[in-house]
Formats: sequence, C-alpha cells, structure tokens
Amino acid sequence: MTRFLPRVALAVAFFTLQMMAPVHAQNYPSKLIRFIAPIPPGGSTEVLARDVAQKLTERFGQPVVVENRPGGAGSIGSAVVASAPADGYTLLLVNSSHSINPHVYKLPFDALKDFAPVSLMTDLPMGIFVNPSVPAKNLAELIALLKAQPDKLSFATSGNGGAGHLTGQMFLRQTGTKMVHVPYRGSAPALNDVVAGQVPVLVADIPVAAPYVKSGALRAIAVTSSQRLASMPDVQTFAEQGVDGMDLSIWIGVLTTANTPPAIVHKLSDAIAAILKEPAMAERVKSRGFNIVASTPEEFEAVIRKDYDRFGEVVRATGVKVE
Repeated sequence: MTRFLPRVALAVAFFTLQMMAPVHAQNYPSKLIRFIAPIPPGGSTEVLARDVAQKLTERFGQPVVVENRPGGAGSIGSAVVASAPADGYTLLLVNSSHSINPHVYKLPFDALKDFAPVSLMTDLPMGIFVNPSVPAKNLAELIALLKAQPDKLSFATSGNGGAGHLTGQMFLRQTGTKMVHVPYRGSAPALNDVVAGQVPVLVADIPVAAPYVKSGALRAIAVTSSQRLASMPDVQTFAEQGVDGMDLSIWIGVLTTANTPPAIVHKLSDAIAAILKEPAMAERVKSRGFNIVASTPEEFEAVIRKDYDRFGEVVRATGVKVE
C-alpha cells in the first residue's frame, strides 16, 4: 500500500497541472510582457517588433515592452529568454540567424531545445545584384563569367556568417563557381560599395536593394523566391533560370521560453496572426517589403528546423567561419 501512494500522488499532481493549464491561459496575460529584441533600436525588423508590441498591448490590456539587448550575434538577448520562466511573459524577436548561429558560434543555449516557437511573422526573399558595369544580364551570363574567372569577382554581404553570406555560398555550391566573400558591418555599407563599383556583386534581401534596382544603380540577376515578385516582375527566380535549391527567405518571428504551456503559446500566436492581418498593419508591413506569413507555432518550428539543417550543411560543406 505504501508503494502505491506515491504513484497516486504523482497521478493527482499531473492531473491537477493538466486542469490548471487552461486556467492559466484564460488569465494570461495578467502583467507586463517583455519582448526582447537582440538588435539595436531602429531598422525595419526592430520597428516591426514595436508595432506588434503596441498592438499586443491594446489587445491584451497589459503592457508589452520591447527591450533591446544587442550583441553577441543576437546571443545576449536570446540567452535572456532561454533562461526566463516558462510562463509566456518573456518573448524573443528572431530572424533566420537563429538557425544559422549554432553552426558558426559557440552559444550559451540550445537554439532548438531552449525555445518554444510562437509565430513566424514575416519573410522576405534574397537576391543577387550586380553593379551595372558587370557584363552579365542574367544568371547564365553571371555563371559563365564566374567560371571563366574563378575567384576574380567578389560579393558583398551584411556580415560574415549571416543569411546573405550563406545564400551566396549556397549559390556558389549549386553552380560550381567561385567568388571572394567581402563581409561588411551591415547592409548599408555593403550596398554603398557595390553601387560605387568597389565590389561587383551584392547578395542582400529585396527591400535593401529594390530602390537601387529601380533607379538603375544596380542590376538584379535573380531572386530566391519560389515565384516572381510583384515589386520586380521582370526579374526571374533562380529556379526559372535553371538553378534549383535556392528557394529561401529571411524570416522574422517570435519565440518564447521552452516548456511554456501550449495554450499560452497558441494564445500569443493567434493574437499576433490577427494583428498582422489587420488591414492597416498589413499595409504598413508590406510597404517595408515584407511578406506576411503569420504562421502557427508548429509551422514555425518546421521552418526553424529546416533552415537549421540546410544552413548547417552549407557551413560544413564550405567551411564558413566567423573570425
């Protein structure tokens, strides 16, 4: 009988917790929510976080405050959320680097196990662009040029080990070509040097380069989307030009701490999806060049894991290193 009692106690405790979970979700939130942005203030991604935080405040009737914790390739802010209580009161703004960083940095947390996906909010495709002086009008011509002059041309990105860098490496791997990578501290200086002709090729997200393509300061070679973009209808995708395996986007989403009750995670996810689909918010987000996704937690988890595996393979195959 005495051996049986602990089992009964455990069963009762488990049943009690299961019954309490919906109650916690109904009462959530009852206090301030911290929304950690592991990037400096300003910039379209951080502004998106502030827009969503303001709308969540209005919807929940509790303050949702954005805290900027930049540094360590995003690891400083991410570590705050990884070690926070699993109660849904600490959120994390993330982008595709969340799936890349574990392969190029030593992190104080597990990018997959220490977080609970909430919502993939938006994504935006990448592209390859060249200075107009480059004698290549399309992907076939650029590939021919690179094969004729291996390692003679260089490509600029917003940083070592970032999405632009790995997108460029994926392109080189898929086409059997070689270019020298020139990393910058951000998109703006990389863009400026390609426009000025200091570096011939740029790999960047579409909103960064689109105005310069429109003005003629850059020539768009290919985009990584699965279909042509409304903002660049004349620019073919990689797949259209015979290069497969380049269908990818930079994504932006929200995580919280692992083991947060699923009911709370879904309540957050549903609220964020509703906010992004409000006409005024949708127009505001799209005007910055983002595609609205507003996924479920399960869909977001699948994206994180897919990119984790895909970018990990690229890092291992190409020997990408961050100095």
